[in-house]
Amino acid sequence: MYSQIYERSMKITLIGASGFVGTRLMNLLEGDEKDYKLKNIDLLPSHFFNQHTTIGDVRDQAQMDKELAGADLVVLLAAQHRDDVSPVSLYYDTNVGGMEKTLHAMEKNGVKRIVFFSSVAVYGLNKHNPDEDHEKDPFNHYGKSKWQAEQVLQEWYKTHSDWNINIIRPTVIFGERNRGNVYNLLKQIASGKFLMVGSGNNKKSMAYVGNVVSFVKFLIDNKTTGYNVYNYIDKPDFTTNDLVQLVEKVLDKHIPSTHFPYWMGMAGGYVFDFIAFITRKKLAISSVRVKKFCATTEFNSSKMLNSGFKAPYTLSEGLSRTLKYEFIDPPTDDVIFVSE
Repeated sequence: MYSQIYERSMKITLIGASGFVGTRLMNLLEGDEKDYKLKNIDLLPSHFFNQHTTIGDVRDQAQMDKELAGADLVVLLAAQHRDDVSPVSLYYDTNVGGMEKTLHAMEKNGVKRIVFFSSVAVYGLNKHNPDEDHEKDPFNHYGKSKWQAEQVLQEWYKTHSDWNINIIRPTVIFGERNRGNVYNLLKQIASGKFLMVGSGNNKKSMAYVGNVVSFVKFLIDNKTTGYNVYNYIDKPDFTTNDLVQLVEKVLDKHIPSTHFPYWMGMAGGYVFDFIAFITRKKLAISSVRVKKFCATTEFNSSKMLNSGFKAPYTLSEGLSRTLKYEFIDPPTDDVIFVSE
């Protein structure tokens, strides 16, 4: 299908690809035999792909109009995603306004294909295994802004039905070099000083970065028409207790864990919220993060699993690769990517 549509090299413009997922995606695409022509537009330089990177802002319409010239497809990754972004208007300026400006720039340049990174945050917390059609109930500004960006795409498609729009709603993404919530949890477990809030039986949907970027490539090559939305989760889901057992196995060490009731964990989270407010410092513990830790984050990925995509790694393999890379044979450089 690829050769029928693009007899020349496909020109892919990525917006916001200097971060964790974008870096892995560019690495995958650059090494592919199809010889994609890559361009990255980001506020920050790239650690590994500066030869493809132009410093730019998705909120700047004139710049987007200029930089999207000649593209065949856009991958939109740029987003404000941390829990503590201030002012909160930045979520909407970047995540929603950036979408609007990207679409107008695409139209001006005759680009009709986009892959957009949304999030399972659009469903909200503690939903029962939501699929792509589940009611949207985001609980924070990140989720709300991602859902609003999707709504912009929905309205756009009504008058641009010849476009190809692919939306990915990944769960929390982890992998080598990432310093996000999964890494912080693995590090705490590996330290042997793990404090478990709750029973540990809540399921934690996760996605290994190597699989996520492979799915993006699959969409680029195979889902070339229509409006398509996919949850991305590596199955089967792990419980927190499962994670502890895997860390024990991979690191070959006993991991003692102390369980605290939920109410006590939340009380501690509120104390840290107060300290952060008084000191104006960002702390690793907060009531929001305790709530996320104890929440069941289980999502339906049947549509992705039935799409024809075959993930190159199992969830256990992705976690094992990450644990070995970070805690057994760590890299000698200091390149890391900080995310939620």
